[in-house]
Amino acid sequence: MPETMFQSLKSISYLFFLIIHLTVFSLNTLAQKKNVQYELKIKPASTEIKIDGIMNEGAWQDAEIASKFFMVQPMDTSFAKIRTDVKMSYDNDFLYIIAICYHEPGPYFVESLRRDFTFGKNDNFLIFMDPFDDQTNGFSFGSNAAGAQWDGIMYEGSKVDLSWDNKWESVVKNYEDRWIFEAAIPFKSIRYKPGITKWGINFSRLDLKSTEKSSWAPVPRQFATASLAYTGNLVWDQPPPVPGQNISVIPYTLGGLSSNHTLLPVKRDQRGEIGGDIKIAINSSLNLDLTVNPDYSQVEVDRQVPNLERFELFFPERRQYFLENGDLFSNFGYQNIRPFFSRRIGLGVPIQYGARLSGKLNKDWRVGLMNMQTENTGISDPAQNFTVMALQRKVFARSNIGGIFINKQSLNYDASNAAAGVSRYNRVAGIEYNLASSNNTWTGKAVTMKSFSPNGGNSDMMQAANLRYWTGNWDINWQHEYVGSDYNAEVGFVPRRGYFNLSPQIGYLFFPKKGKILSHGPKLFSANYFDEKFKRTDNTNYLAYNFNFRNRSNLTGWIANDYVMLQRPFDPTNKGGATLATGSEHSWEAFGLEYSSRPQSLITMALSTRYGGYYANGNRLNISSELGYRFQPYVSLALSSSYNDIRLPEPWNTTKFWLIGPRLDVTMTNKLFFTGFVQYNEQNDNINLNTRLQWRYKPASDLFIVYTDNYLPAPFSVKNRFLVLKLTYWWNI
Repeated sequence: MPETMFQSLKSISYLFFLIIHLTVFSLNTLAQKKNVQYELKIKPASTEIKIDGIMNEGAWQDAEIASKFFMVQPMDTSFAKIRTDVKMSYDNDFLYIIAICYHEPGPYFVESLRRDFTFGKNDNFLIFMDPFDDQTNGFSFGSNAAGAQWDGIMYEGSKVDLSWDNKWESVVKNYEDRWIFEAAIPFKSIRYKPGITKWGINFSRLDLKSTEKSSWAPVPRQFATASLAYTGNLVWDQPPPVPGQNISVIPYTLGGLSSNHTLLPVKRDQRGEIGGDIKIAINSSLNLDLTVNPDYSQVEVDRQVPNLERFELFFPERRQYFLENGDLFSNFGYQNIRPFFSRRIGLGVPIQYGARLSGKLNKDWRVGLMNMQTENTGISDPAQNFTVMALQRKVFARSNIGGIFINKQSLNYDASNAAAGVSRYNRVAGIEYNLASSNNTWTGKAVTMKSFSPNGGNSDMMQAANLRYWTGNWDINWQHEYVGSDYNAEVGFVPRRGYFNLSPQIGYLFFPKKGKILSHGPKLFSANYFDEKFKRTDNTNYLAYNFNFRNRSNLTGWIANDYVMLQRPFDPTNKGGATLATGSEHSWEAFGLEYSSRPQSLITMALSTRYGGYYANGNRLNISSELGYRFQPYVSLALSSSYNDIRLPEPWNTTKFWLIGPRLDVTMTNKLFFTGFVQYNEQNDNINLNTRLQWRYKPASDLFIVYTDNYLPAPFSVKNRFLVLKLTYWWNI
């Protein structure tokens, strides 16, 4: 297909998006916030409040009550059957909340006392706050019925990043017919606009015994209760207090031992480091973060997965420093075409220092500026500086437009000695429009990026867009992507280049009025890839039918067919053996089942299967499972496994491998945790043992003891060992 046709297709897709947006815009201009009539008035505490889970203070007797929650699931057409009452108050330093969560006779259901639990597997109460009332960004706090805390930052209108931790206090007290959650959240721990007297707010309750999910302000059942488009209003009797000086110093000290047994003689090293972070609130909505010699040794290692992909796998960021307002930087693009991916900074190369300014300038503008400096680790690996600048402007009801600029600069660069892949500089700049209608029915994105490199070519741009229509029954999405062969985002995540992708998707759900099935329906998805000359390179057509049961278990059956024309040599076992030739064509059909059990059971199970064709007219069987058992709320056991049986012609023949990962979680209290897990990866010939003890001796202050081993399975022998002791302290000045 000629280049003019290629450009025409891109123009048509953007025109399609524009027409739909104008339609949605006309609806936006006529609509106001959906649940504006739901108001909870808040006033100063008339007496001192003690956080003990007992509602005996006069301040709570004087506070207004939010009750009569609405059912969200299994149906969204009535009030909740399980009662929840909520009250809020405040003083000069803290925002207080108490929730009385009634339940039917019998025990509650929780996984453990571990912080940031899985929502659907715990009886819980959560708060979703929108302090700017922009229906896009906010904060979430809450607890499960055993007292395990939940906190996260909210972005894109309904998503919650639970990797964010902050300083606050809560207690849960259990009674025969109810459990009470009481919390004090420092105003210094959240960001909000001074002078504003209405915050968006909603309260969410999940009661697994009755399988009921409910919210104070009603939310349609297809959306998460975290959806900020459906918050009510927290109405202040006066503007909330402006925090005074808000500076937090978070130093750490660390000691460690390591040994590398792959070298003879065995190489042994000792570590002794200090460093830390400083958080400076420029105002109540804009924050400056500074870091010196940061260390992330306490961050849990990535969970391994079988890798039979032709492209790099994505693993999420877990380091605390990069998380607050991290969506300002990381949410540009789509999952597989991200211009910025913070894990490119400082993994394998020590970070010397960094600074980041992020937050709200006002209700409509958000800004993010970040600069990070890494060490010089050798002549071939020079020190590098990373600069990222992002600006976002709210438009219409809940949409926004943003721009980003990323610069990676090598210092003291010597081209004659530089390692492969190390360049003098790499830069990416672009803009993005995010569409979100007032009722969240229409969402979408349009993004354009351009890269700048020393030896860049003409095809150095990326363009993509999607539009989604989502109601209670219909879920329809159109997405297209174009990534030029010369587009080079070295600080991003772009595993594939030089392609054009068209990916339509449609699904429909039926909702029976009675019976064991809550909803069921089909889903059809097609991903179609072409090269830059619009020649087909691969595609997947996928048809599934899903059953969601009222007891919160679910079952999905699917069939798919695939076609691949390899653009480069590929080993279909990913074990470093013989490869299939570039240009070879492969097609196959496959089918499978996926099942997850009801979360109320002490024994839980998730199972997925896949059987069908594979590359080179071969066959592949995959069985993956996770079996869990809990002695609630203190001990949780899990065993995950994945088995692959691949049958191919010579020279591969039959390849079988396991990935097995037993895991032990012990939560002595909601401040003392032990985690231990083993990952046996037969595909990579590695056994990994990781144990971590965490003691939160004060809010947001921790002692970590981390021990890691890596072994060679056959003959069984040690590869390396690490032991780290790390102490952090959160100090408010």
